[in-house]
Formats: sequence, structure tokens, C-alpha cells
Amino acid sequence: MTARIVVLASGNGSNFQALVDASEAGTLDASVVGLVCNRSDAFALERASVKGVPTTVLTPEPGEPRPTYDARLAAVVGAMAPDLIVLAGWMRLLSMPFLGRFPHRVINLHPALPGQFPGTHAIEHALDAAVLGEIDHTGVMVHFVPDDGVDDGPAIATAIVPIEPGDTIDTLSERVHAVERTLLVSALRETISDAPWRAGPGSS
Repeated sequence: MTARIVVLASGNGSNFQALVDASEAGTLDASVVGLVCNRSDAFALERASVKGVPTTVLTPEPGEPRPTYDARLAAVVGAMAPDLIVLAGWMRLLSMPFLGRFPHRVINLHPALPGQFPGTHAIEHALDAAVLGEIDHTGVMVHFVPDDGVDDGPAIATAIVPIEPGDTIDTLSERVHAVERTLLVSALRETISDAPWRAGPGSS
């Protein structure tokens, strides 16, 4: 059974694009059935429009508590009956009103190895550490999001990205993002093949 994937993104959407392309090429047994963005200017929305993927923009209300927003988000995503929810450049922490509705189904992509540089600006932090001589590589991980911990859920797949002498944030970011696109597709391929939810769309 083809897996139904909903992607949450906040920005450029290159990893969303990679998932759609893999789905269309038949290298991923999945269909991207929706994209949700928390920003109306996210370029991911343009990518989805070109590919014919339904989109929803769900912006936080001024002063809205995170759990309230996450409950609204859960209702929107739940209506799409996803098998898996992929956070691909989603720049908001999710709380249990969302995560509790989709146990074992939320997957995040993070540009660092497990236990290193959680949160935002992970690539910048890795480059800073390399300049100080503390590390000579960084990486990418795909992991489950069981709770509201920051980038610390069980890893599905990881990949190392060397930090080269003379690297800038642009050169390192380019290599990290290239690895992200490949690793995300392969990690999802493995997750889908092993998934216990394959009994039906949106089943628990």
C-alpha cells in the first residue's frame, strides 16, 4: 500500500521537492498528499503548486499559545489522513497536542548528527566548532519525534558530512542540504517498508 505523506515546511521546500520527485519516479512507495506551511511566503508553496500538491497555510495568531496552535495544526493534518508526517524545514517546535495525535508517525530531518547541535543554526554551529578545531565533520539525521524534545528522538538514519578546510557557511550548507535530500528519501523508504500502519491510510 502506498504511504500517504503530509509535509510540514517553513521555507524553501527543497526536501519537500525531493520527496515529491521520488514519489513520482517510483523510487519511494509514497504519495505526498499535502503540504502545510506556517508562513505564507514559504517557497515550498510555489513548489507544491507546480506539482499539484494541495497546500494549507496555517499561521499562528498573535499571542497564540503553542498548544493551541498545535491543536489546530493537528486538526488540519488529521483531515488529510496521513500515514507519516515529515518535518522538512519546519521551524517550529511541536508539542503534545500535535504529537500525541500521531504517535510513531512524525519524522524530522535535522542537519546534524544525534546529540550534536540541536535546534536552529546547526550548520553554523558546526562550522564554528570546526574553526575552533573541535570537530572535522558534521552530518544529517532523520529521526522520529515522540515528544517535545528538541532534535533528540530515535534516529532512523544518519550520514556524515566532512567539513573541509576553507569551508564557508554557503559551501558547507550546500553539501549538507544535498545529503539531506538523499538521506530523507532513503530513510522514508526504509520506514515505509517496515511500517506497522500499512493496514490502511491513517490507521492507528
